[in-house]
Amino acid sequence: MLVDAALSGDQQAYQQLVDKYQRALYFHILKLVRNRDIVDDLVQEAFLKAFDCLGSYNRQYAFSTWIYRIATNHTIDYLRKKKLSTLSIDEPVQGKDGEMQMELTDESASTDREVIVKQRSKMLRDAVESLPEKYRLVVRMRHMQEMSYEEIAEELGLPLGTVKAHIFRARELLNKHLKDRIKAY
Repeated sequence: MLVDAALSGDQQAYQQLVDKYQRALYFHILKLVRNRDIVDDLVQEAFLKAFDCLGSYNRQYAFSTWIYRIATNHTIDYLRKKKLSTLSIDEPVQGKDGEMQMELTDESASTDREVIVKQRSKMLRDAVESLPEKYRLVVRMRHMQEMSYEEIAEELGLPLGTVKAHIFRARELLNKHLKDRIKAY
């Protein structure tokens, strides 16, 4: 058996055990730490621990179970040592100016901004719909279809000055309508 040969000091038996279990231990530890940069070191350290304690291996159990347990425990020890210091968000924090409470914003909470934008859009649509037809048409063409004054004049067969006057008058009416609506709130 390879374990017996390794116990008696056979370096080739050590290497065969490493070759046999190294890949499996790598992926086992990777599941625990999820950081490929340190997995190789943890595998190597687990083998070193295992071979230092090879005399305590109980032959009633599979060698793979024993070495997996060593690798798992070593990885857990590593994670405990590397655990980031934490700070309670419920307890006051002692600062040089005294105690302070932590206030964290909820990044996932939706704001009223979406509701406000929808309300404004509806108010603007309502205001445009309240315009007389000749004004409503030029406002839609200018601001919704983004047509130039010249394109609107050509499309409607109107003089350029008339189109400009209609848009100016429509904006005045929209402004008045919206001011009246805001006062009503």
